[in-house]
Amino acid sequence: MNIKSLLLGSAAALIAVSGARAADAVVVAEPEPAEYVKICDVYGAGYFYIPGTETCLRIGGYVRYDIGVGDIGSFDGARTFDVRSGKDQATFEKNARFTLKTWTGQETELGTLKTYTETRFNFGNNNGYGATTFGDRTVNSAHNKAVSLNFAWIQLGGLRVGKDESAFDTFIGYAGNVIQDTLVPYGNFDTNVVQYYFDTGNGFSAVVSLEEGSGAVGTIDSYVPHVVGGVKYTQGWGAITGVVAYDSNYESVAGKARLDVNVSSALSLFVMGGYGSDGKLNDDSTNFVDAHGRGFYKQWGGNWAFWAGGTYKFNEKTSFNLQVSGDQLKNYGVAANIAYDVVPGFTVTAEVDYDHYGKFGDVTTDPSNVDWTGAGKKNSVGGILRFQRSF
Repeated sequence: MNIKSLLLGSAAALIAVSGARAADAVVVAEPEPAEYVKICDVYGAGYFYIPGTETCLRIGGYVRYDIGVGDIGSFDGARTFDVRSGKDQATFEKNARFTLKTWTGQETELGTLKTYTETRFNFGNNNGYGATTFGDRTVNSAHNKAVSLNFAWIQLGGLRVGKDESAFDTFIGYAGNVIQDTLVPYGNFDTNVVQYYFDTGNGFSAVVSLEEGSGAVGTIDSYVPHVVGGVKYTQGWGAITGVVAYDSNYESVAGKARLDVNVSSALSLFVMGGYGSDGKLNDDSTNFVDAHGRGFYKQWGGNWAFWAGGTYKFNEKTSFNLQVSGDQLKNYGVAANIAYDVVPGFTVTAEVDYDHYGKFGDVTTDPSNVDWTGAGKKNSVGGILRFQRSF
């Protein structure tokens, strides 16, 4: 009996203690389900839904490093003064850039609502001479350059407003897949716009763009905007495009026509011609701000200019790009490069550039005979090596 009583007593005590501990136990709450990012495939790869909204967002950009050598007039070279002797001498032109891009898209009852932004950050020295002055000479020192807002626009359906590049360039296309494509310029870029884009869906498209311009010569000086209009016909073989622009500051009209041909899956070619009226661009003796014959749209020397070139793809990784250009004042440019995709998203490009200043040293009455590339001599040659990681 004593043993049985002892066992029963012990069991009762254990049950009591266990009950007391159970009453004091900490209850761990179940974790709330995580809200994972939802992929949005409506507008292409890389988009995701912003949590709690129907807006799709993509974030991208690139990191780039350029190393240039040669003459200033090729846009690749740099000069400075020796920090000990003060001797004028050539040096590398180097620039590192980080570019941040964002895209958004959302479907609405009025069409697709989109935005695009692009901001660039640069560090390096300058093409030409530097800006750090010591006495009567300058040192071409590397430095953090101004941050630039290259794009910041909103588009609903075909209506686009905000910061963009001029439709005079974007609608007809840039002058080839080369780095130095403006040895003979084909129009200015930065501007605020109010524009409308039409697309019939069968190859025909058009654009009308009201633009503010930029710079002392290019920014509008009244309530009258610059106006750009363009039409395009695109098919599998290529495209035919034309644009016309009115410079409201100097009452000048400029136009460009372009033919793109896809010769094969490996070879594509283009040719583009431009013509611009003088308007008031040449009136340096009476203009408050001298344009020297070159406005926001007609930037080339004289009245006419041309650009031609193409791309040949050797394989999936390697391509050859060429551009030749010239204008009425016998300014010519040649740019050629080899672009190689080391791995997806990482491209190395080696380019050689040539600039010919047609009227160098000549006495001429044409105000547009300016040293556009800062060459300071008849012929300039240079090269640039570019490393770019895009994401």
